[in-house]
Amino acid sequence: MNMDRASVVIVGGGVVGCAIARALASRWNDVFLLEAQNKLALGASSRNSGVIHAGLYYPPGSLKARHCVRGNRLTYEFAAAHGVPHRNTGKLVVASGPEETPQLEELMKNASANGVEGLRMLDRAELRRREPHIEGFQALESPSTGIIASEELVKAYARIAADRGGHILTSARVSGLEPGPDAVRVISAAGEIEARCVVNSAGLFADEVAAMIGSKMARHRIYPVRGDYCEIASAKREWVRGLVYPLPHADGLSLGVHLTRTIWGSVLVGPTARYVEDKNDYERGREPVEEFARKTRLLLPGIEASDLAPAHSGIRAKLTPRPGSSATQASPGGIADFIIQSDPEFPRVIHLLGIESPGLTSAAAIAEQVSELVALALG
Repeated sequence: MNMDRASVVIVGGGVVGCAIARALASRWNDVFLLEAQNKLALGASSRNSGVIHAGLYYPPGSLKARHCVRGNRLTYEFAAAHGVPHRNTGKLVVASGPEETPQLEELMKNASANGVEGLRMLDRAELRRREPHIEGFQALESPSTGIIASEELVKAYARIAADRGGHILTSARVSGLEPGPDAVRVISAAGEIEARCVVNSAGLFADEVAAMIGSKMARHRIYPVRGDYCEIASAKREWVRGLVYPLPHADGLSLGVHLTRTIWGSVLVGPTARYVEDKNDYERGREPVEEFARKTRLLLPGIEASDLAPAHSGIRAKLTPRPGSSATQASPGGIADFIIQSDPEFPRVIHLLGIESPGLTSAAAIAEQVSELVALALG
């Protein structure tokens, strides 16, 4: 590919980048998406629980809350229209004892403030009718939560973008961005493109892409947090009917090790959450299966290490540094919001930073916001 000219170049071929490509290709006929890997969705977009979230956890008014609630509906509509395997299973968040009831009630209030509908509390008897093997005192039912084949969702977004005239390029790692008065030169392994607007949707590497252009937005560092999964590998997978979560960790690092019956009938346990130094470290130092079994027994008594087998790992793009570190960009712990904005120095560049969960659910809604920012950048 020699020097091409484009209205928009999107850096990153995960679920959000491909959803943006689909949205933009319906408005502009020269949209390019550049993905560093040789396939789309090899990172966090396919290394997750595959959950369509409802919007329970995020602070009211935040981008995470707004985009998750709208994205929930858009994702179901898109999946139904385009044959992406999915199922509206509902979800239970379980309080292990009466001491956790206040936290469960606060979660319900927060979700209601976000506009999540159909929520209700289940007592122990109702919980056991829904999930006979789950141990708990009480549960919050979220009926709009579901599951989806995440990799198929990404492919569907990309396919429609291509059908609309978008150019989806893999093995196209971006190595440089050079801003000019009317365009940004994008240097990649697939060649060079002069773009009137660039959308930085590079996931774990979005801070590094921001640094390429010399942007002050690169101060928002991304800290990789790895989550490992196991799979219930025996007949005990039938002990779990749907989605079962504990109450989320107070530090905001994760939603806790939960149980997910997937589209294919397997049951995932996880993910764990720990900071790693390498954004590509999917393998080293996995949590022992015995520790997975211990955590699983809090919800599912009777599970032994012999019932579990190691499954995949994923890495989240966290904006909160490791507790106790010298980093000052954000307070350790807590729920950092998505950052989606035009660069204050280079208005032809739009950055998406810290797009972790609920990014899969939110992708179509995020694409709507980015589409409007692109329209402003292009005038």
